[in-house]
Amino acid sequence: MKNKPIIIVSGEPNSVFIEILLKTLKYKKFESPIILISSLKLLKNNLKKINFKKKINILNIKDVINKKLKNNSLNLINVELRTNHNFNKISDQSRVFIEKSFDIGLNLINNNISHKFINGPISKKNFLNKKYPGITEYISNKLKTKKFAMLIYNKELSVCPLTTHLPIKNVTKFISRKNIFEKVNLIKNFFIKHRSINPRIAVLGLNPHCESTDEFNEDEKILKPAVKSLSKLGYKISGPHSSDTIFLRNNRKKYDVILGMYHDQVLTPIKTLYEFDAINITLGLPFLRISPDHGPNEKMLGKNLSNSLSLFRAMEFLDIN
Repeated sequence: MKNKPIIIVSGEPNSVFIEILLKTLKYKKFESPIILISSLKLLKNNLKKINFKKKINILNIKDVINKKLKNNSLNLINVELRTNHNFNKISDQSRVFIEKSFDIGLNLINNNISHKFINGPISKKNFLNKKYPGITEYISNKLKTKKFAMLIYNKELSVCPLTTHLPIKNVTKFISRKNIFEKVNLIKNFFIKHRSINPRIAVLGLNPHCESTDEFNEDEKILKPAVKSLSKLGYKISGPHSSDTIFLRNNRKKYDVILGMYHDQVLTPIKTLYEFDAINITLGLPFLRISPDHGPNEKMLGKNLSNSLSLFRAMEFLDIN
């Protein structure tokens, strides 16, 4: 499985992704062949900017299916950008390019070329256009996957939000025993398969200090009974815990994963602790889909200053799985 190629969709062309990909390849040679789905013009521009010489092996889908890959080259499926593409500003002009790139990448997955998939960041505003709250939901919908979870993974500590890209006012609608069971089961299956451990999971409360002056307290009525039931089923789980103290050093070291109720409840502390040393893994898909834990970062375009650690960790993880 290690020699399966890593399929990479570059995502938003006006982002720092190609720059950090080339920095990563310049730093280390991976055992897995690389299949990049992007623009040849974009790739050449970035190679020149960071002064990196890399052989490019241009392929089509049929070539890839027939395994005409070269390990010492960057295997590229070229997706043309619009002839008048503006490289200075993110806009919806990239939508067709991004969608075609994802379609090609997922087609390769469906043809069993690989189970390793990385995508670069996109602009939610310009690509998803309110149809999907995030790229996690976009890919899951493409594959008709209803049970999925977002895991921000680090070897020392990972986090998972019960709800993903939702406005805070809508979070309580999705806090349910069923949703908690599904996410915890996905987490456990992932860690057993890829880390050979039954993970220690902490569940965070929704309310400050897990207390509420409202008549209905989600922590008491939903979370506590759910955690108790899961514990009886053999899961190493506890909670609800107060989110303002769980990330203290002596508290967080007791757990492998912290399950929060909403996106920023767990993503803010994990990014504060590890910065770019974390990767975003979508659980529940029939393959390993990872994205580096950063956005397009339009302001850093062309400056050759972007941190490539998250993408390096993503490729490192896929190279051994």
